[in-house]
Amino acid sequence: MARHTFKLPDIGEGIAEAEIVAWHVQVGEMVEEDGPLADMMTDKATVEMSAPVAGRVIEIAGAVGDQIAIGSVLAVFETEDEEMESPSPAAGESPGPGPGVEQDPGLRQEPEKASGTETSDPSVRKGPEAAHRETGGPRVLASPAVRARAKDLGIDLKDVKSAQDDRVRHADLDAHLRYATSGPAPAASAAAAPAAAEPGTVEEVRVMGMRRRIAENMAESKRNIPHFAYVEEIDVTEIERLRAAMNADRGQRTKLTLLPFLIRAMTRALPDFPMINARYDDAAGVVARHASVHLGFATQTDNGLTVPVIRDAQARDVWGLATEIVRLADAARRGKATREELTGSTITLTSLGPIGGIVSTPVINRPEVAIVGVNRIVERPAVVDGQIVIRKLMNLSSSFDHRVVDGWDAASFIQAVRRLIETPALLFVD
Repeated sequence: MARHTFKLPDIGEGIAEAEIVAWHVQVGEMVEEDGPLADMMTDKATVEMSAPVAGRVIEIAGAVGDQIAIGSVLAVFETEDEEMESPSPAAGESPGPGPGVEQDPGLRQEPEKASGTETSDPSVRKGPEAAHRETGGPRVLASPAVRARAKDLGIDLKDVKSAQDDRVRHADLDAHLRYATSGPAPAASAAAAPAAAEPGTVEEVRVMGMRRRIAENMAESKRNIPHFAYVEEIDVTEIERLRAAMNADRGQRTKLTLLPFLIRAMTRALPDFPMINARYDDAAGVVARHASVHLGFATQTDNGLTVPVIRDAQARDVWGLATEIVRLADAARRGKATREELTGSTITLTSLGPIGGIVSTPVINRPEVAIVGVNRIVERPAVVDGQIVIRKLMNLSSSFDHRVVDGWDAASFIQAVRRLIETPALLFVD
């Protein structure tokens, strides 16, 4: 028998630690290679850690809600592999304890099973040539268990999209099967409704994972940023008529909502307001003004609010924007969005859809300096060319960081967006 120590790998540039949001194993349990081990949360992205080897779990580090440093031990396995030397520490990593050195007290250990020799990660033992077949061409990274399952299912691993670090896992196979067939598997029958709580019952819910990240970010934003709110009413009658006409002739393209048109208007207006498409490092006292618009759009998921990012939104037409919105929102809701797809935004658009209310005061997604909120569309009488007519009206509720964005610039930006929306032909004129 031998020990295999699994350390939390680098799961994103600049990430120093991650939060344990779920354990899928317990001490003493047997686990298959590439089986689910733990879910780790960082920067609003949840990453599933898989077991690097098959064996019995003899130690785990931390409880749900604890923060684990990158490079520290996450779990220890007892395997049937022959004993072998441990891998050399990665660059910047301190060597592990030698024989006779007391282990980290934070680890949970199974009694009388901690002795043995630590084995190396199989991915470390393999040389560069292991990533290519002798017949030529790149080899898809996957564990033997995943390869065997894919073979049984008749799936070519080259056709399977990996959700994490280019390594195909069982979850990727599941997603491939789900979307390669007629659609998602039918949901299981609903469980019986839980009994009503006794009067006076108090349920304590620990704030952790995504909810804790949201709480921290919102508190930091309100604590540090003097928000300046600006609300304007926009007549969306003409653009709604145009949207309906384009959808009627869309063929196989993604159905258009109002959001792609709003994003198009924002990207057309922003070049005249460089201090708005920006990120403010208040510690350094530097505003980074971006030429490209990396637009974040708030998306509600089962785990909380996430903000996927449309890269170079200014380079996409409304059809391309609609397709990217659907793709990123789906990835976020399935927990498959990558860290790169959830970071780096320069301005954010938020919408509550048909329940958007009359006015909102959105919280800025720091270190950005502006956020635009979409309220619901209502039909109301309006005066047009001296006549009272029924028009479709909607408010845009926006917030700006008053430290770097002046009120005049904020109002002028929203008025520019309003002009583009109310005269939709201008959205398509260079």
